[in-house]
Amino acid sequence: MDKEAIKAFIAWLETASEEEILKRRDQALSARVSTREGKSDVRLALRLIDEELIARLDLKRVEHGKG
Repeated sequence: MDKEAIKAFIAWLETASEEEILKRRDQALSARVSTREGKSDVRLALRLIDEELIARLDLKRVEHGKG
């Protein structure tokens, strides 16, 4: 992914619902990619998704006084 694509993906992550993110994660996990660059892009997307989901879980935990 180029810088602009990464920025756009991060912006989408910040506004997407958890359901939308999980759907995109499932799509990335089932993607059939053969090029090295494509595989790298999928790994990056999955890492960014996981980071976003973890951040949201941490925020929920703090909001509920368990942090």
